[in-house]
Amino acid sequence: MPGASQPLTDLAAGSKAVVAALKVAPEHKPRLMEMGILVGTVVELVRFAPMGDPVEIKVRGYHLSLRRSDAALVFVKPS
Repeated sequence: MPGASQPLTDLAAGSKAVVAALKVAPEHKPRLMEMGILVGTVVELVRFAPMGDPVEIKVRGYHLSLRRSDAALVFVKPS
């Protein structure tokens, strides 16, 4: 369904999307926000590590690695 949000880990490598929601526990939300992952921010999934964890994304001009479990809780809308 176009426009529906999906977990960041469902994107294909090289895809860009806009952060729609952070569904992480309240105590972990500030950590992601300090790294620049905010609702409305454009992110690009760069690649998955060879074993699938971590996930490398590009956000606000820099590369960031996230645990796959954390990335799965970041919901995005493909752009």
